This record gives sequence, structure tokens and C-alpha cells, in this order.
Amino acid sequence: MNPFLAMILTFAAALGWLRLMDFFAHQGWIESRLSRKIIHIGTGPIFVLCWLLFPDVWYARWLAALVPFAISIQFALTGLGIIKDEASVKAMSRSGDPKEILRGPLYYGVMFVLLTLLFWKASPVGMVALMMLCGGDGVADVVGRAFHSPKLFHSPQKSVAGSLGVFIGGWVMSVAVLAIYVALGIFAGPLGRFLLPISLIALAATLIESLPQKDIDNVTVTVVAALLGWFLFK
Repeated sequence: MNPFLAMILTFAAALGWLRLMDFFAHQGWIESRLSRKIIHIGTGPIFVLCWLLFPDVWYARWLAALVPFAISIQFALTGLGIIKDEASVKAMSRSGDPKEILRGPLYYGVMFVLLTLLFWKASPVGMVALMMLCGGDGVADVVGRAFHSPKLFHSPQKSVAGSLGVFIGGWVMSVAVLAIYVALGIFAGPLGRFLLPISLIALAATLIESLPQKDIDNVTVTVVAALLGWFLFK
């Protein structure tokens, strides 16, 4: 496929997913906190699978990275109040304060840009790190609220169920994405050779996410997953 057409289709898929959740939250069909997490969870797999549309040209990763870069710029402008976008604010903030978008959502977008440029589809490192960000950190809040469980002794705002959600969500999404790339012959199989590294990365991501930190999970979980993946996937 023409790389510029691939970029347009990737942008349409990512923006369509974002706007669909914005619309649902704005209409009150789902609560803003849930829409925020659905965006968080679903964007990564959509984006990484759209990489398959791009041909093997040197500038393909730069075109792909323009998609999260453009969306991150929108986040920044919305958070600063330069762009008025009530639907996005309602979908991506907890309290309705646009400035919240300058933290978690903006960090999320920046991680996408960096991992795309650094690793692209030549390595599973970036993909797995993104899946830990989306399926791990994103699932934690949903599972933690859906299932009552003991709180973590070192982080009273987080729960055992949430931590299990990080591990299982990140692991399952990583395996699913790599299974597709292995099936298409982009990564040499068998899929089983990726399972131990993914498990170790998921465990590390779970431990990092469990720390009593606020608004920087999108950075810490992703960076740790990428650094560990750099060593494990060699």
C-alpha cells in the first residue's frame, strides 16, 4: 500500500475510535472514566495492527508516528484551553478539568510517538511496551473497580484485582498482537519463544504500576517494559 494512504487510514482508525468514545461519553451512554479507559485500552492494538498497512520504506515509521503526534498536539491544545472540545474533555478527564489531559493522556500519546520511532515493526519491543501501556495499565482501573479485593499494603489506592488486571491484560494483548505478526511471517516463530519474555515484562509492569504514584503510570510502565524488552528480545 502507498505509505501516505496507510497513514491516512491509520489516522482515520485512531481518530474514529477516539471520537466514537468521545461521543458515547458526551451522550452519557458511558461514564467519562470508563470511556477514558476504553480509549486507553483500544487505541494501542488498533495502531500497532495498522502498522501492517505500511510498506517497508525508511520513512514509514515517521509517517505512522505523525498519527499519535497529531493527536497529542490536539490533547495539548485542548488541555491548554486553546481548543474548546467538551466531548474530549468529558471522555478523557476524571473531573472535567481540561488540564488533566496535559498529564495522563498527553504522556500516553508521547509514548506512542517515541516507541513507534525507536522500534517500529522491526522489533517486538515497542509493540509489547505499548500493549503493557494499553492492556496492562488501562485494564488495571477497570478490573480494580469491577472486582472488590484487598488493597495493596504499599499502595492503598490500588488493589490486588487491579494488579492482576495489569498482568493478565498486558500479557494477553501482547501475545495476541505478536501472534498476528508471527502468523504473517514478520517475526520468526514459534510464538512460544516470546511467552517467557512477555511474562517477565508483564510482571515488571505490574510491579511498577502498583507503586503509589499518580498520573505517571503511562510513562513509568512503558519505559520499564521497553527497557526490559530491549534485553529480553535480543
